[in-house]
Amino acid sequence: MGEITALFVRKVVAAVGDGADQNALLGSVGLKPTETDLGTMVTDVDYYALLERIAAIVEEATTFPLRVGASMRCDDYGAFGLAWKTAPNLRGSIERAARYARLLTSVAGHEVREHARGTFFLLHRDGPRRLGLRMSNEATLASTVSIMREVSPEPVVPLEVHCRHAAPASVAGHEAFFGCPMIFNSDFDGLLMGEATLAQANRLGDPAIAQFLTPHLDAQLAEISRRSSFQHTLLRRISDRLSEGPPRAGDMAKAMGISERTLHRRLVAEGETFQTLLEQARRCLAEGLLDRTEHSIAEVAFLTGYSEQSAFTRAFKRWVGQTPAAFRDNRIKH
Repeated sequence: MGEITALFVRKVVAAVGDGADQNALLGSVGLKPTETDLGTMVTDVDYYALLERIAAIVEEATTFPLRVGASMRCDDYGAFGLAWKTAPNLRGSIERAARYARLLTSVAGHEVREHARGTFFLLHRDGPRRLGLRMSNEATLASTVSIMREVSPEPVVPLEVHCRHAAPASVAGHEAFFGCPMIFNSDFDGLLMGEATLAQANRLGDPAIAQFLTPHLDAQLAEISRRSSFQHTLLRRISDRLSEGPPRAGDMAKAMGISERTLHRRLVAEGETFQTLLEQARRCLAEGLLDRTEHSIAEVAFLTGYSEQSAFTRAFKRWVGQTPAAFRDNRIKH
């Protein structure tokens, strides 16, 4: 299970406008109205589910991710945003974005790849092309272009925008926002940028400041990698044992070659508990199994460590606000 900065959640909720209870939407992913720390994270499962709930209540849901992307500003991103806008040109900006995007999310990577017609800024995100993930991808591409337009004194128009998912009923809003052809059902997600555009000097380009920020960003990146490695390993080991019933913290500690006390201490230092990770592992596995139709709901309950289907149904409804059967039906429809 991955993480996404709460900044994205707040931008998404703000884009909904006054037509919805924004505090309730934030609360649905465990955020309080006063939490603004860029380092606060929500799970990708919660984030995608939030996007899907919002798609059901907003007008013009097709272009909603574009509104989210258009609201992003460099100053929202702290040192990451400052490094972006003080790069000498847009090429330097996207290279920094590709290097430090892990500070914002663990579920998406970026790559700068040369091409005969220009340079691709690629978005790599694994997982089923569920509605929430598709919306998130479009919002990410839109925010990249929006920030490019913020930092560059010259017009920024991609040559092409590529999306792996199928096109919506109308692409007019996408073409109007990006100003270029949209390529849906592509082999990848990303922006094709012209070399002249990437060579444009940024308004506040200052290599000295950008260089000054590099050690700070590298230190943050190293800390996140260290923390995430431990949690990722523990989550994987928990998931592997769920069909035998919910594992105990002591058993997991032994499997990882540490004491139970050390396991709890490390989790507390990272703002987590073993019970929270157990719930995350169960939920992530359950959603993945429900996306596939070869397992009955009773089998999914067993595979996620529940001895009774009724207990699984109650837990799942607490996680996502709907029963496993309703969740599967919605997935099939999308």
